[in-house]
Amino acid sequence: MSINIKKKMEIVKRINKISNYALSAVVANSNKINVNKINNLRKEARKEGVKINIVKNTLLKKAIKNTPFECLKKILKNFTLIAYSINHPGSAAKLLYLFSKENKTFKIKGAAFEGKFINPKKIKKLSLIPTYKEAIQKLIIIIKELAIGKLVRLLMSIKKKKEDK
Repeated sequence: MSINIKKKMEIVKRINKISNYALSAVVANSNKINVNKINNLRKEARKEGVKINIVKNTLLKKAIKNTPFECLKKILKNFTLIAYSINHPGSAAKLLYLFSKENKTFKIKGAAFEGKFINPKKIKKLSLIPTYKEAIQKLIIIIKELAIGKLVRLLMSIKKKKEDK
């Protein structure tokens, strides 16, 4: 079923608006993926601050015109899933990379960050960058471990001094 020109223009306008404030974008081929899996992916994306759209390539090409993601035009074919990172540049890459590991027919075509195209082979490296939340959690764990280590060393030195007396 085709949609009328007014709805197509709304889709282009909505995606263009997201393209103007998103930090990065990842494009993938979502053919042969179960709708329930895509819905679960969208649910997970909302938690991570990622906006996902599945749209025809002609509409997407118009939507990303004159945006930092214009470099993605050359890889758009058929229906395309595009995921925009809003809060952290690597969150969409990480989300789609993990999803592609679970679903072998899901193929990442490429990504864009700061107006530059990123090869799909490099998406794994991009997905390994920790988000702000993950970095803070790691920092808190390290601080806790350091504080506990310092306390243990202090208690050991007190014990040693008591034994020497």
